[in-house]
Amino acid sequence: MAQPDTQSKRFFESLSGAGKAIAVLTSGGDAQGMNAAVRAVVRMGIYVGAKVYFIREGYQGMVDGGEDNIQDASWESVSSMLQMGGTVIGSARCKEFRTHEGRLKAAHNLVQRGITNLCVIGGDGSLTGANLFREEWSGLLEELVQQGLVDEDAVQKYSALHIVGMVGSIDNDFCGTDMTIGTDSALHRIIEVVDAIMTTAQSHQRTFVLEVMGRHCGYLALVSALACGADWVLIPEMPPEDGWEDKMCQKLSATRSRGSRLNIIIVAEGAIDRHGKAITGSVVKDNRAGMKRLNIIIVAEGAVDCNNKPITADNVKDLVVRCLGFDTRVTILGHVQRGGTPSAFDRILASRMGVEAVLALLETTANTPACVVSLCGNQAVRLPLMECVQMTQEVQKAMDEKKFEEAVKLRGRSFENNLRTYKLLAHRKLESELPHSNFNIAVLNVGAPAAGMNAAVRSAVRVGISEGHKMFAVNDGFEGFYNGQIKEIKWADVGGWTGQGGSLLGTKRTLPAKHVDKIAEQMRANNINALLVIGGFEAYLGLMELLEARGKYEEFCVPMVMVPATVSNNIPGSDLSIGADTALNAITDVSQAG
Repeated sequence: MAQPDTQSKRFFESLSGAGKAIAVLTSGGDAQGMNAAVRAVVRMGIYVGAKVYFIREGYQGMVDGGEDNIQDASWESVSSMLQMGGTVIGSARCKEFRTHEGRLKAAHNLVQRGITNLCVIGGDGSLTGANLFREEWSGLLEELVQQGLVDEDAVQKYSALHIVGMVGSIDNDFCGTDMTIGTDSALHRIIEVVDAIMTTAQSHQRTFVLEVMGRHCGYLALVSALACGADWVLIPEMPPEDGWEDKMCQKLSATRSRGSRLNIIIVAEGAIDRHGKAITGSVVKDNRAGMKRLNIIIVAEGAVDCNNKPITADNVKDLVVRCLGFDTRVTILGHVQRGGTPSAFDRILASRMGVEAVLALLETTANTPACVVSLCGNQAVRLPLMECVQMTQEVQKAMDEKKFEEAVKLRGRSFENNLRTYKLLAHRKLESELPHSNFNIAVLNVGAPAAGMNAAVRSAVRVGISEGHKMFAVNDGFEGFYNGQIKEIKWADVGGWTGQGGSLLGTKRTLPAKHVDKIAEQMRANNINALLVIGGFEAYLGLMELLEARGKYEEFCVPMVMVPATVSNNIPGSDLSIGADTALNAITDVSQAG
C-alpha cells in the first residue's frame, strides 16, 4: 500500500473515521468513471480508518441485503478498477426502494452492519431517493424497534443517516456542477464516431444521421457541435428563431460555394422550434447542387414533436430521402456512448469527487443537510443536494413553459458559455452586419505543437472577424514573424480546423529577443495593433521579451495576450493548458495497451 506523505497526514489528523461505517453504491444508468469514484471512496475511507462496504446492484442490493449484496471493501478489492468502464459493483432500477416497505428493509440491512454513512453515485432520481431515505431514517428505525428487529440501543447509536451524492450521468443534466462523471467520456465516443464517418463520407455524396443520447438535455449535442465544428446545431433548451430553415439552407449553400466538401448538422433528440413544433429534415429545401458533399445530422434519442411523438433517426432519414433525395444512412450510437474506458478527465474528476465525498461524510453532523459533490471551475465543492435537484427540475419546467432563455441560464455557467461560444464561431455575419473596425490582430503559434492549437486559432480568427477586426496569420512562430510570413486570414480559411492535430500555422521554439527590430518592422508594415500568441513556455518567455522591448520599440506598446497550449501544462497562472488533456488521454491509452 502506498504511504501518505507527511503533509497529507497532518491534513487528515483531525478527520478520523474510526468507528464509522461507510457504504458506496452506484444507481441508475451507468457512466464511465463510476468505478474511479467507487475506488476513491473505498481507499479514502480505509485511509481515515473507517469500515467501508460495497452495496452491489444499487438500491436493489440495499433492499435485498445479504452477504452477496453488501460486502466488505478492502484496499485490494478496488485494484485495477480505475480504467474500467461501466460500474463493477452493478446498478439496477429498484421499484421496491420507492415504497415505504422497501426502504424499511434497506434500513434494517444497513443497521445490522452499523452503516450510517452513504455515498450514492447516480443521477438526480437516485440522489432524490437517497435524501428521502435520510429524512425517513429515524421513523424507519422506530418501526424496526416496534417489529422487534432492532433494539433501542441501536436506535440511539445509529440515530442519523448521512448522505453524500456524486452525479454519474453522461448527459451532464444536473444543475450545480460544471461536469458530471461520464460526460467527457461520452463526448469522446461521439467525436470518435464523427471523425470516423467523415473519412468515408467525404468520398461519397452521402448524408449520415447520427442519434446521440440526452433525452432531456442538449449538452452532448451542443458540445460535440463545438468540438467538430458543426455548421448547425439544434437543442431543446434554445430552439431557433422563426425563419431558421431558410437561414440554415443559405449557410450550407454558401459554404459549398466557397469550396468546402463537408457540412455537419447536429440535432439534439428533443429539438423543437419556438412554437413547440418538432424540427425535421424536411426543412432543408436546397438541392444537391447547392450543398456540400457530406451532411452529418446528429439526433438525440429522446426527440419528440409538439404532440410528444418520438422522432427517431429513421424518421429523420426518411424525411431527408423524401424531401432532398439524398443517399442517407443512419448510425445509432446508443450505449456506445456509455461504453468503453473512461477518459483521463473522468478518472481524475471521479477520483477527486470520491475523496471529497468521504471528507464530507466525516465532517457532517445530524443537522447537516445532504450534499452533492460538484465541479466548479477546477475545484470539487459541496452544494446542498436538494437545491441542485430542484434547480434541475426547474430546467424542464422552463422548457415545458417555453421559457427557453431561462432554461439556458438554469443549466448553468458552463452550458451558457458553450452556447454563446458556438454561436460566435458557427454563424458568420454578413459584411453589412459587421461593426466597423481598423484594428488588426496577428495570431501565431510558438513552442512545441499541442492538440487544440488549431481549434484555438479558429476561435480567435472567427471571433475577431465577428467584431469587425482584420485577422493576420503568422506562420512558423516568431521566426516566421521576423521573416515576414504574415498574411490576412479569413473566416473560411479556418474551416475544419477543430479536429486537426499539430499546428496548421506552423510553430517553432525560436524566441524573439535577437530579432525584435525585424518583428517591430513587420508590425509597422502590416499595421498590427495586437498580438495573440498561442503556445507553451517559449510563448510565455517570448511575450516577456517583447514586453521588455517596449521601451525601445513603440510597436510593442499594444495589447499582447497569450493562450497556454502545451502538453506540459507548465504555464504560470493556468490550471489547464490546451493539449494537456489530450496528452493525458494518450498516456492512459498507452498504459492500458501495455
